[in-house]
Amino acid sequence: PHTFDMSSHHHHHGEDSHAPRVPDKNGRIMIATQKEMEDNKVPLSFRDYCAHLLIPLNKCRVDNYFLPYKCEHERHTYEGCLYGEYVSRMKSRIAEEDAKKKQQH
Repeated sequence: PHTFDMSSHHHHHGEDSHAPRVPDKNGRIMIATQKEMEDNKVPLSFRDYCAHLLIPLNKCRVDNYFLPYKCEHERHTYEGCLYGEYVSRMKSRIAEEDAKKKQQH
């Protein structure tokens, strides 16, 4: 199975200035680089914190002729990431709404 190699992406000078590996306000770090997403033709709307999991999933799908019972591990991993992102966004939104309510009182 295809594994996502993280080792070679950290030490080139300014090569990855698009995606500095600094956590966002929720502590998430973008793992896939802009170049990796471009090279793997990840659509813009999918270039999120789960894109590094979508790349091997799409490769697996192509390698297995899109057979639905293949790539289940990759699909579950990617969907789990998407769900985590959804929960994180909801928690952030609720926290922001709570902060606004406190300011109004």
